[in-house]
Amino acid sequence: MGQAGADLLEGEPVLIPVPLHARKLRRRGYNQAALLARELTRSETGRKGRAVLAVDALQRHRQTRPLARLSRSERHREMQGVIGVRKRWVASLAGQRVVLVDDVLTTGATAEACVQALHAIGCREVDILVAARAVGVEDSAGHYPFFQEG
Repeated sequence: MGQAGADLLEGEPVLIPVPLHARKLRRRGYNQAALLARELTRSETGRKGRAVLAVDALQRHRQTRPLARLSRSERHREMQGVIGVRKRWVASLAGQRVVLVDDVLTTGATAEACVQALHAIGCREVDILVAARAVGVEDSAGHYPFFQEG
């Protein structure tokens, strides 16, 4: 992931993991996006500069339904207004170049909500770095038949 995103990690970007809702984080015990972001700040692949980790900069204001069984449009509706920047990070993130880190990108609904929140407080640039991209799972009706019970 670090090699694939080496260009994004040049200089001193702020790495921000996609957040989990507090209840889900307590239940699971870890945020996989945060673990990936933390590892990216530790790994040195000969790049210039050093990424800064802002592990708790974003928060989910409310818990969402599980997105796996929702269509693309339902996912985007579900994520509207869900992500925000924590107040203590607003001033230090304004004007910064941010790399949003996640484990899997499916429709981009969660990433889009994060990017909107970061642009709203004045981040000058937001890139997205993901470990995997889900493709080819949505049918013509906008549903994900792989996840449907059968």
